Amino acid sequence: MDTPSKSTQSSPSKPDWIDPEIIIVRYGTRQTTKSECYYNFRAYREPDAEITMDYFFWIFRNAGQTIVIDTGFSPEAATARRRQPVVAPADALARLGIDPLEVKLLVLTHAHYDHAGNLGLYPNASIVMSRREFEFWGTDMGKRPQYAHHIDPLDIERIQALHREGRITLLDGPRNTLIPGIELHELGGHTPGQLAVVVEMPGGPVILASDAIHYYEELEQDRPFAVLDSLADMYQGYVQIREWLQRPGAVAVPGHDPDVMNRFAPVDPGDPSFAVRIDSRGAGV
Repeated sequence: MDTPSKSTQSSPSKPDWIDPEIIIVRYGTRQTTKSECYYNFRAYREPDAEITMDYFFWIFRNAGQTIVIDTGFSPEAATARRRQPVVAPADALARLGIDPLEVKLLVLTHAHYDHAGNLGLYPNASIVMSRREFEFWGTDMGKRPQYAHHIDPLDIERIQALHREGRITLLDGPRNTLIPGIELHELGGHTPGQLAVVVEMPGGPVILASDAIHYYEELEQDRPFAVLDSLADMYQGYVQIREWLQRPGAVAVPGHDPDVMNRFAPVDPGDPSFAVRIDSRGAGV
C-alpha cells in the first residue's frame, strides 16, 4: 500500500472514478435513552426518551477497488454488552459479493469495541489509523475504567500485534489523503484520534463521520455525545463538519443514527434494513 500523504488542499478536486459507491451496512442495534447518549442531558431540561442506536460499518468500492472502513463488534462483544446483531459482518460482505481475503485496505476510525472487532476477517489488508489513537490505548490513561469500558482488550492486543507485523500505517497530522478523492481528518473529541472520512463523490462530498457525530441531532442541536475524550474538541468537530456541509451536494453520515437508513437508497429494496448506498447518481432515496 502506498503511504497516505498529508494534504494541504482546501477543497479537493473530484477524482476520475468510474462507478464509485459507498455502502453503509447496518450490522447491529439496541435500545437506549437520550439521557444515556447525550452528555449532561439534564442541562437541556427536556424529558427523557427512548431512542434506537444502530451500528454500522462502511465500504467504498470503485472499479475493482474495495476499502472497508471499520469492522464492527465481535460476536463475543455483542454477547457481553447485550447488543443485538442484525447481520454478521462476514455474512454482510458475502451478501455484497466481497471476499474479505481480497480486501487490501482498511481504515480504523477509532479503536472502540464496536469499530475495531473482527480484524481477523481481513488477513491481507493494510490498515490505516491515527497515531494518536493507536498510542493512547497503550498508555496508563487508556487503561482507566472510564476509557477502557469502551474498548475490548483483545481488539487492542490484535491492533498492537498487527502494528508489530508492519500491517498498520499510523497517520500524523490533522489531514491525510488515503487515495486521491478520499481524505482522513482527525477530529478528536470522542476519542483522542477519531477519524472522519471525506469521500469526493460525483454528487458532492460524503462525510463518513463515524463517531465524530453519532446522531444527526448532535449537529442540529449542538448536543455532544456522552462518551468523549475532550468536550471542546467534540464541539470543534461539529464546527468542522458544518463547514464541510456548506459545500455543494455535501451529506453527512453519522455513526449510529437509524435515520441513515431512511436518508439513502437501499442496496436491496426487498430488505431495506440491511444496507444503503450512495453512488454516482447521488445520495437520495
